[in-house]
Amino acid sequence: MLNCREISERASDYVDGTLPWHARLQVRMHLMMCRFCREYIRQLDLLARTLRRLPGQGPSPELQKELLAVFRAERD
Repeated sequence: MLNCREISERASDYVDGTLPWHARLQVRMHLMMCRFCREYIRQLDLLARTLRRLPGQGPSPELQKELLAVFRAERD
């Protein structure tokens, strides 16, 4: 079973849908039992969807990574 730190390391890939099925299943199992990680994933998903809706091409990949890093730092 994954712990909360491992969830935070995989969260972006989970939200983006790029995790392999077995890793996605491990994340889902943890989320069923951990309300804190469920909230974290919910917030990360909201941030990702908001970034994708920005006008034009949206933020550069570098800016996206920087914003996600700031978001993660706020959580820790």
